[in-house]
Amino acid sequence: MIKVLVADDHHLVRTSIARVLDSEPDIEVIAEADSGESALESCRIQAPDIAMIDIRMPGIGGLETILKLLKTQPGIRIIALTGQVDEGTAQRLINAGVTGFISKGTELDLMIDAVRRIADGERFISADIAQRVVLARSEGRHNPFDQLSHRELQIATMIIHCYKVSRISEQLALSPKTVNTYRYRIFDKLQVQSDVELTHLGLRHGLLDNLGPRT
Repeated sequence: MIKVLVADDHHLVRTSIARVLDSEPDIEVIAEADSGESALESCRIQAPDIAMIDIRMPGIGGLETILKLLKTQPGIRIIALTGQVDEGTAQRLINAGVTGFISKGTELDLMIDAVRRIADGERFISADIAQRVVLARSEGRHNPFDQLSHRELQIATMIIHCYKVSRISEQLALSPKTVNTYRYRIFDKLQVQSDVELTHLGLRHGLLDNLGPRT
């Protein structure tokens, strides 16, 4: 039996995926989570074989959750679930050890097949995501966000989604002074002067999803 955790802050998306997977005779959804923190706690307690994590969630966020799981539970297999992703983030997660990358637009039968293949030790990347990564490489496209550290990219993404410094500070357990230090370092690296310019740059490089900021 393949034990799976599904983490997504959109209730309908999460429960729909969980219901479909749980209906298969060889797959059991043992936990659901609606934030990065609850996903980490559920994985610690339930020890699923596979954790399917939405990369954009409230709290510490999906990216941080995935990287923490890869460090603290090396045996777990991670499927990154996304509605839209930039090539740099996809490549960064693949390099970190994510074994699956599934678009939310993936056919349900293919999603079930992906879970089985990943449980058998294979890798799976949705065709649309794989195409974007390959094209970006072949065309030599430069994504300025690739030069950011993981923490810088996390904070940049939160700023782009209209999170205020106080909220970033609270969710990442950092002081406002530290957040602002990261913020100005990001501005310097990306050669922008304000949050507005950063947002425009993020929009051009796919860091702004169509759903707006999460609450």
